[in-house]
Amino acid sequence: MEFDYAKEPGRELLNSNRVSNDNPSVSIITPYYNAGKHFEQTFNCVMNQTFPWFEWIIVDDGSTDKPSLDTLERLSKQDTRIRVLHQSNQRQAAARNAAIKHSTTDIIVPLDTDDLIAPPFIEELYFALQKNPDAAWAYTDSVGFGAQNYLWKQPFSASRMKTENLLVCTATIRKSWLEKVGGYDVSDKSYDEDWHLWLKLMAAGAKPVHLSGTLFWYRRSAEGMQQQVQKDRALKQASAKKIQETANAIKNDIQAKEYPYGGKPGEYAAPKCSDWDRKVFKSHGKIHVMMLLPWMEMGGADLFNLDVCRKIDRERFEVSILTTVPGEQSWRQRFEDYVTDIFDLPSFLEPKDFPEFISYFIKSREVDVLFLSNSYDGYYLVPWLRAQFPKLAIIDYVHMEEWYWRNGGYARTSGTMGAILEKTYVCNERTRRVLINDFGRNPESVETLYIGVDQEQYDETKVEAGLVRKELNIAEDRPIILFPCRIHPQKRPFLMVEIAKQIKQSIPNIAFVVVGDGPQFEELKIAIERENLPETVYLAGRQKDMRPYYKDSALTLICSLKEGLALTAYESLSMSKPVVTSDVGGQAELIDDTVGRVLPLLQCEAGELDSRICKKKSRCMLKRSRMCLLIENSISSCAGIAAGRSKRVFLRRL
Repeated sequence: MEFDYAKEPGRELLNSNRVSNDNPSVSIITPYYNAGKHFEQTFNCVMNQTFPWFEWIIVDDGSTDKPSLDTLERLSKQDTRIRVLHQSNQRQAAARNAAIKHSTTDIIVPLDTDDLIAPPFIEELYFALQKNPDAAWAYTDSVGFGAQNYLWKQPFSASRMKTENLLVCTATIRKSWLEKVGGYDVSDKSYDEDWHLWLKLMAAGAKPVHLSGTLFWYRRSAEGMQQQVQKDRALKQASAKKIQETANAIKNDIQAKEYPYGGKPGEYAAPKCSDWDRKVFKSHGKIHVMMLLPWMEMGGADLFNLDVCRKIDRERFEVSILTTVPGEQSWRQRFEDYVTDIFDLPSFLEPKDFPEFISYFIKSREVDVLFLSNSYDGYYLVPWLRAQFPKLAIIDYVHMEEWYWRNGGYARTSGTMGAILEKTYVCNERTRRVLINDFGRNPESVETLYIGVDQEQYDETKVEAGLVRKELNIAEDRPIILFPCRIHPQKRPFLMVEIAKQIKQSIPNIAFVVVGDGPQFEELKIAIERENLPETVYLAGRQKDMRPYYKDSALTLICSLKEGLALTAYESLSMSKPVVTSDVGGQAELIDDTVGRVLPLLQCEAGELDSRICKKKSRCMLKRSRMCLLIENSISSCAGIAAGRSKRVFLRRL
């Protein structure tokens, strides 16, 4: 997963005007003791929350450091939702209990002064609890940062919790359950009170909700309290005894509600509209755009969506993203740089609850425009959303036609909904013609926008040569064919194996480098071994930076069954490397004989993808002689294309 630990939330205070004086729905509680060092960043995190209906109760636990007290006084005066209580030093557990006692809501969020929460943390966990009334608390996966960087993703286990703490210390907890178990144990001096609390709740029969998103940032500090306490053996032994006693009362059948929960897209008994009547914030006259996307992964359609967010005029527009398909969301942090809100719906809701949250979101943000891109759930809901919100402008983006799926895929869906869509964007002229000629769209309502590539970033003169050869131990005299893709039936990785096998016969020292991973990665490894190609086909896995691979390659091979306009083709040409590609989507609009070769597809799209399970692998892999011969000849001829002539790309038009 692509993840940048330097992108900590709260580094700056966002100018979002989210302050709300309405009755709070959530109480954040924070013990404060000489905590001025990191507290301002934590303060920013709280102020940046997308859910403004909270109160923040900070208990000063007898601080003695004047700069820390000054910081607390200065920051607490900046927002009317903050209340500061003072008490003599009684340690963290007692301070939390005092805050709980003074809270006015039914949901508690404990947050320490040096930890961080991502902007949607409270909003997602609040709704997760609302949809799971039998749950006592909800928590997310976490990011460890500071002295040690890591992603903490562990499924809930009652049996493991008896011997190790799998949970983070910050969550949304029902106040009634906290009162039932007596809150935090004030006698626990070892700073294991969080773990002890979870065990007490479980011993009382409480169940949690576990959200899959990494929305909590836990600061690791070499000089932190935990490290100091661990030196005190007596304290640890006393704590361990209490924890064991509580753990013994827990039944192993305590189960968490795990998200993503499952269910198929579109499983709605009847879409329900939210009755929410409060507004999150005033948008200062900006047009608010809500993007419904399947995910935030690497790909051509995703690059188009990212470009929309990157290039849109932020003085006029405000952009929020809601995703509908579970995934790694490897590009999430890229999108976070340009948008106001991001909500990964499967990480905290069941599919049946998507409509209610989407309608809540439209109401609470006063959304003006719905931008839909390749989301089945989104298209399913478009007629309903049009009826619920007649003033909502709806536009969509279609990346490609897919004849194997629903007789045309999203192109067909967009075509049938032309009457209720204001505008449709496509990434190539071929798809535009399909929408107009095959599905009856008004030509004026469909516009082509090429995704392009950042030519300054993909500049071969700025990349060192030989890095990939050195890493994979490929000699200088061996030509490299680059095969960058997700290892998926759509990309035909097994055809690439057949091509490598045949070309090796005429070019014995040829090397194929595969960059990417996916559902067929392990099967691909087996196929390479079976065909005796481990020293010909190299598997590099997913790479964050593709430029060294383009730099060391002779050309890029794309043999996909379907594409809109392949991102890898743009990148390869920008790096002055020719492209050999199957004639799908708009590839022929980008590539001609001056920069590569476009070859006939020669395969049945539907039949080919039916073999994705590989039970019909022989049918999938054999009878490729004509295709392989064409590619072999094309590779030979493309080798003579001057590097400078390959540098042909569409400029960004967004």
